[in-house]
Amino acid sequence: MSAMIDTPADAPARSNEIVTLQAHILQQQTRYPEASGQFSWILSALAISAKMIASHVRRARLDDVLGTVGNQNVQGEQQQKLDVIANDILLRTLGGREGVAIVASEENEEPVILRADDAAERKYCVLFDPLDGSSNLDVCGSVGTIFSILRKDRRSPQPQSSLLQPGAEQVAAGYVLYGSSTVFVLTIGLGVDMFVLDPAYGAFMRVAQGVRIPKSNKCYSVNEGNRLSFPEGYQKYLSWAQERGYSSRYAGAMVADVHRILLQGGVFMYPPTRKAPKGKLRLMYEANPMAMIVEQAGGKALSAPGERILEVRPTDIHQRVPVIIGSSEEVEHVAAHL
Repeated sequence: MSAMIDTPADAPARSNEIVTLQAHILQQQTRYPEASGQFSWILSALAISAKMIASHVRRARLDDVLGTVGNQNVQGEQQQKLDVIANDILLRTLGGREGVAIVASEENEEPVILRADDAAERKYCVLFDPLDGSSNLDVCGSVGTIFSILRKDRRSPQPQSSLLQPGAEQVAAGYVLYGSSTVFVLTIGLGVDMFVLDPAYGAFMRVAQGVRIPKSNKCYSVNEGNRLSFPEGYQKYLSWAQERGYSSRYAGAMVADVHRILLQGGVFMYPPTRKAPKGKLRLMYEANPMAMIVEQAGGKALSAPGERILEVRPTDIHQRVPVIIGSSEEVEHVAAHL
């Protein structure tokens, strides 16, 4: 006997059609008769990597891969054991894919140039944060992978300079959330689609197309432990929101917080602080891909009032920026106080 479920009018579109991520990628490829298939193979490599990382996350305690490795990454942060494992999986999987010219990771100081001698045939650069929120692992919290894909700029005198493109130049972006289920969210500039890993079949199954973020929701996500070191405008916004009955939700992982806001609405912020005056989140590995996803879903993503994250011109692959991202009306409320 089936149960009736009330579905919100603005819920993501679903159908009874069974479509895997691989089939979805091939469907999209048919839109481009000139496509070589390289881009599809890159997305396939990301999906395989996600399955492998999900397996390690589920078995982290059993395999004794929790905790730090005793080293710091290029960001000056303690590397978790699973940071290293996830990073290695992505580097090895993407490194074997035709079409990938450069791979850059938040965990590595320099990008990896793949066979520069035939780079003309390799059209894409892939950047990623292998395990966002990895400090949550020790307490069984949600973590994720974030990725961004750019076209290689053949005019660049140095391969590395191909990476220094504004986020508006991204050809695809996405994230994988490793939580109660493994969720793969993807945009190739034609809206946002969502897939969930079915462990019984070992495949990501499409569960929603054309995801749209609600225009508003009285909810904000920020590390309020840093409130006293936020610029005055952010502090004024928090007082304004609390006076109006806003709820606070903060998971300690950008993927988890933005995923909730993508589905339910609200605003995620990572303001400048005295300790991190330029912000903490990385433009290329976190802010740009998440901004593309949220904008494709009808939301907004700013680094400052009137400044879209996607229009920030990077000067360094590890550049940091403030982030205000989420429902269009809620982002505007924050910006109005700055």
